[in-house]
Amino acid sequence: MKVIKPPQSIEIEPQTTTVFLAGSIDMGQAINWQATITQALQNQPFTVLNPRRDDWDASWEQKITNPQFNAQVNWELDGLEKADIITMYFAPTSKAPITLLELGLFAHSKKLVVCCPEGFWRKGNVDVVSQRYGISQVDNLAQLIDFIKTHKV
Repeated sequence: MKVIKPPQSIEIEPQTTTVFLAGSIDMGQAINWQATITQALQNQPFTVLNPRRDDWDASWEQKITNPQFNAQVNWELDGLEKADIITMYFAPTSKAPITLLELGLFAHSKKLVVCCPEGFWRKGNVDVVSQRYGISQVDNLAQLIDFIKTHKV
């Protein structure tokens, strides 16, 4: 398995399934669920695209003119487009506005799997969008891991 984080170049390993870990980060305030997924996929044929940047600086202005912010957003969009599977985890304690945006952008892609536990503030919206567009849903991180392992491309 290979894990790629921004600002690393996204170079997909041959003969692997590429998984993008979209979901709650909330400027570093959400639990590091990405580490749980990554650990569970060790020694398996995956390229994991993890947008949780190790050197994120919360003081960066979130404007298109900020080169670090612009590069981060473009890295994420590139990764979402290149991924075979896009996981989306909506932590109940988060707002996850960017993940909600990404859900809308990729609802038609046929490569989403959504984990939206009870307690997420917009679970109803996520459930309706998932049902309407035939997006697979799971109830917890363990089921999300199982989904990834069994739906290799």
